[in-house]
Amino acid sequence: MKIVKTLFVPGSSAFYFDDQRAIKAGAGHDGFFYTGQPATPHFKSVRVAGEILSILLVLENGAVAGGDCAAVQYSGAGGRDPLFLAADYLPLLETRIRPLLEGREIGPFRTMAGEVENLEFDGVRLHTAVRYGLSQALLQARAFDRHRLMAEIICEEYNLPVVAERVPVFGQTGDDRYVNADKMILKGVDVLPHALINNVDEKLGRNGELLRAYIRWLADRIRAFRTEPSYRPTLHIDVYGTIGQIFGLDPGRVADYLASLEEDSAEFPLYIEGPVDAEEKARQIELLGKVRETLRRRGSSVKIVADEWCNTLEDVRDFTDAACCDMVQIKTPDLGGIQNTIESVLYCRRHGMEAYQGGTCNESDVSARACVHAAVAARAERLLAKPGMGFDEGFMIVRNEMERILAVLRARPEGK
Repeated sequence: MKIVKTLFVPGSSAFYFDDQRAIKAGAGHDGFFYTGQPATPHFKSVRVAGEILSILLVLENGAVAGGDCAAVQYSGAGGRDPLFLAADYLPLLETRIRPLLEGREIGPFRTMAGEVENLEFDGVRLHTAVRYGLSQALLQARAFDRHRLMAEIICEEYNLPVVAERVPVFGQTGDDRYVNADKMILKGVDVLPHALINNVDEKLGRNGELLRAYIRWLADRIRAFRTEPSYRPTLHIDVYGTIGQIFGLDPGRVADYLASLEEDSAEFPLYIEGPVDAEEKARQIELLGKVRETLRRRGSSVKIVADEWCNTLEDVRDFTDAACCDMVQIKTPDLGGIQNTIESVLYCRRHGMEAYQGGTCNESDVSARACVHAAVAARAERLLAKPGMGFDEGFMIVRNEMERILAVLRARPEGK
């Protein structure tokens, strides 16, 4: 089956692009706006409306396969590609990508996605968001051509067993970290709350006292309102390197503080994402490794999650090989083609690293659903509920797509 026409459609993402460097430097709030000057190239203000660019492939039989080019909320930070605005990339897609797609025969997904991943124009690779969207569209096109689910195509091409079992879902609260945590408890979310601890004075505390109080509140809240006594979610909190800020990037002091949080989280397992941000990959691996080593030496069960400076398939391998953390976030848009997400999860699993298939609140419903297929097929340990920061919508999209996938897989005749 051939691709007979391609369409490129600008649209809205589920959240916003935020200048992380400006926020960490103390940008103020005025309602939903951030005040002050941006600090990252291409940002005209600290907060910018999020955008996506849909890629639609019209096939010979009339089916339309699609994928969404999307980039993370904190674009341009931590070694990531710059801010992604549709108007900046639409001309390239229409003049250089369209001729490569139209008239093309649909082949194996890995072959097609690999070609896109290695494309260069004028010596520059495609933006990670473009590679991400193209790969989703090609995966769905292959699924339509083979009359299979995207998850089944992944299992087929990567020689993976088809496992019709749920992947634990991780909810994110955004700044509404109390009300949205309540919603997560009501819905029995596996992992919560993310919490968006990206500011020292407002959210962490100069001595970490605000985060400590929040974790204690979470534990009490779960005990008070869980509908089943057996409900014991994992606590996973992203601190965006702010703990390193208050302790001067001293790994011993960071580890001591993290270990002390274990008492506050009580019976609920605790993961802290991005405890430090060293502003450079090699130093980040070194610092995280020292924090983790100190935690283990102290007998602490608190686990740390790598995020910043772990942006590509190569990065995931390097952080995993260094054993500098307990879990790696595989931040789907940052890796480019979705095949890199799949291969990252598989690499982590082969090497004893927990794989958190994340992403961003700033994605779309289309990219989120494609990610569910990848997570179910590759068997990630954790999958982010996305997109958006309202929790309910992203959780609904991810959970319902997962249930549909599992229902179809279970209904397939053996070997069909």
